[in-house]
Amino acid sequence: MTHAIRAAVTAPRIGATDGVATKAQLHAAGVSDRVIANRCRPGGPWRRLTSSVVLLGTGSPTRMQLLRAAVGQFGRDAVLTGFDALDAHGVELPPPRPVHVLVPGYRRMLPPEWFLLERTARPPDPVWIGGLPFAPPERAALDAARRESDPEKLRKLLALPVHQGLCTAEHLHAELDRGNQRGSAAVRLALRELGPMRDVFLYGPARRLVAALPMPAPSWDVTICDLRGTPIGAVDAWWDEAGMGWQFGSPRDGTGRLHHLALTAAGVVLVRSTTDQLRTDPDGVRKQLARAFRTAARRPRPAVESVRAVAA
Repeated sequence: MTHAIRAAVTAPRIGATDGVATKAQLHAAGVSDRVIANRCRPGGPWRRLTSSVVLLGTGSPTRMQLLRAAVGQFGRDAVLTGFDALDAHGVELPPPRPVHVLVPGYRRMLPPEWFLLERTARPPDPVWIGGLPFAPPERAALDAARRESDPEKLRKLLALPVHQGLCTAEHLHAELDRGNQRGSAAVRLALRELGPMRDVFLYGPARRLVAALPMPAPSWDVTICDLRGTPIGAVDAWWDEAGMGWQFGSPRDGTGRLHHLALTAAGVVLVRSTTDQLRTDPDGVRKQLARAFRTAARRPRPAVESVRAVAA
């Protein structure tokens, strides 16, 4: 191999991203099929991921390299969906082994071992993240949920994007109604059991609101107890070091979250925000939370304990 060819096969010269290149990119860089085959031989410096995509290295590909390979193999009309799309939108879930890829219904091909290929008559408009085409959150959640047999995991798949404010239950219902009805019975039942999830949807905006504050990260969805372990109230966000809680939306039960008055009587500094306030006046809510935290930080911490907290 000449020095010129050796220089040409470096990732930056080829235009590879994340150490993955298509045969077309390699050819454009002056690398012949013979050189590609030689470098992808057993013991060589490269590895062939698919018929059209090469890993410019050895060992197992990373998840990102597999995503790049999927788009390189199936073309610009491919859309990444399911767990990987949810992860790209910020929903952290362990992905299954195959990368779930949507392609138009007219495409006919056998997927390589790394990929789960699904032909669809209704490909979604992709959301481009990091140069990759991902399905919108509601489509990604439903594509993953249709293949989930465990009812609890199925409900989690549907609830998490709503919880993080990426879509609403109405978006999920509308997407389900528009799509292929095959395999949708369990998903439809799970959505019915989850209900409208209107207050759940507020957790996404609430998390983004709190992230902009010069305050420690709270724990979410917390029950507050006295020192004997008796529940006295529930809060959506809890700053344990200051003994401060935040409730937003409407009460989840007829007791008004076990009575907000019991929380304040126990010394908890409590901020309460309505759904309308969160949606129409986030700056006002932000200021209210900051003022309340300063007040709570100056006071002795109340004699309460928090349980069932989920770290932010």
